[in-house]
Amino acid sequence: MNSSVMRSAIIGVGDYLPETIVTNEELAKTVDTSDAWIRERTGIHERRKLEAGLATSDMAVGAAKKALLAAGRTPADVDLIVVATTTPDLTFPSTAAIVQRKLGVPVCIAFDIQAVCSGFVYALSVADGFTARGLSKCALVIGADAMSRLMDWTDRGTCVLFSDGAGAVVLEPREGRGDTSDQGLLGFALRCDGTKQDLLYVDGGPSTTGTVGHLRMVGQQVFRHAVVNISEAVEAAAAVAGVKVADVDWFVPHQANQRILQGVANRLGIDEAKVISTVATHANTSAASIPLAMAQGIADGRIKPGQLLLMEAMGGGLTWGACVLRL
Repeated sequence: MNSSVMRSAIIGVGDYLPETIVTNEELAKTVDTSDAWIRERTGIHERRKLEAGLATSDMAVGAAKKALLAAGRTPADVDLIVVATTTPDLTFPSTAAIVQRKLGVPVCIAFDIQAVCSGFVYALSVADGFTARGLSKCALVIGADAMSRLMDWTDRGTCVLFSDGAGAVVLEPREGRGDTSDQGLLGFALRCDGTKQDLLYVDGGPSTTGTVGHLRMVGQQVFRHAVVNISEAVEAAAAVAGVKVADVDWFVPHQANQRILQGVANRLGIDEAKVISTVATHANTSAASIPLAMAQGIADGRIKPGQLLLMEAMGGGLTWGACVLRL
């Protein structure tokens, strides 16, 4: 008989999308592209753009408030904030510290994680190290990015892909039996290969250029690495969790490109009916895309408590990773 173990369980999910919608047709007015070109290659129809005067922390706070409401918790309950972002408000302090102040959370642990599009999976893993070990009773894990602030709006290969938004989850410890029936995070696989940096990066930074820089990407090579590497990480995470990929109820991938979503699902033998896809209207929101997709799946009634979820992402670094959890 298995001995009891502590798991980190998601008890509330929240999302935030800026009000401003930028359609493919609008982009075609300023860059050499078309609605048909974008849809065929990416599956994206529109994306969100954060309004001037607002910052990543504002989106993070919006998502966090909804997650806390869904969990039946208040800012006073929170003792840990982990924000995954590649577009912080400031070089320092961390965006998590700013979120703490704006939410009115008492003195707690707060810091950022930087793994670009893989950030949310990385952040869940880090927060799991606190909640499953009794070091946090109520954690906010947030993925938030304003990718529009990194765009070169003359580069049609990148500016059509990215978007702004935030997603958040409330993570709390739950006692389990130590098997796959437990509610909570069941298995992770995290990876990084810094030798592939030049495939996806930003050409600026405080200690190099002293500028924010713009996002640069070698799209075809990123696509090839994504399908192969993500599939390996998914299988590794499933093995750690002790489940078969075929047993997963919902595949909640990073929303980078519809072709990547389909490529990974096909390689893993996952039925497309099990894939939560929001890329058409959300585009690539980097660290926010997985929690945004999860929030959408919960809101429309597809994702239900007790179901087995598989998450995966790949981003600059190159970083990638996967997570298996029971909601």
